[in-house]
Amino acid sequence: MAEAPMKAPPNPIERSFELAASRCADLTPRVYQRLFEEHPETRMMFRSQGSELVMGSMLALAIEAVLDFTDERSGHFRLIACEAASHEAYGTSRDLFIAFFAIIRETLRDLLGDEWSPDIAEAWDALLVAIDAFAGVPA
Repeated sequence: MAEAPMKAPPNPIERSFELAASRCADLTPRVYQRLFEEHPETRMMFRSQGSELVMGSMLALAIEAVLDFTDERSGHFRLIACEAASHEAYGTSRDLFIAFFAIIRETLRDLLGDEWSPDIAEAWDALLVAIDAFAGVPA
C-alpha cells in the first residue's frame, strides 16, 4: 500500500495567517482600527451603512490575493494590480493601497507576538516589496 504524499509545510505567509486564526476569529476590526490610526483620512471612506461588510469583504479578498501571490498564483493574485488601478481611479493613492498590506502584516505581527519568527518577518518584507512592484503593473 502506497503512502499518501505528505503535504508541504505552509509557507511563512500562510503560517502567519494560520497562527493568527488560532488567536483571533476575525482580523477585520484589528486591521481597520490600525488603518484608521495610521491613516486617519481613510475613516471617511467607510462612513456609509454596510461599511462593516465592505471592510470584511475587502480584507478577505486581500488575504486571498496575498495567499495566491505567495503560492500557486492561480489567478486571485491579479486582483492586487486590478484593485490598485481601480482604487486610484476613485482617489485612493497607490501608496495608500500598498500600505493596506503593510497594515495587515503589522496586525499579524502584533497578534503573533513571540511566534512572529524571523522567517515570517523576512517573507512579509519580501512580499511587500513584490506587491509594490506588481501593483504598478497594468492589469
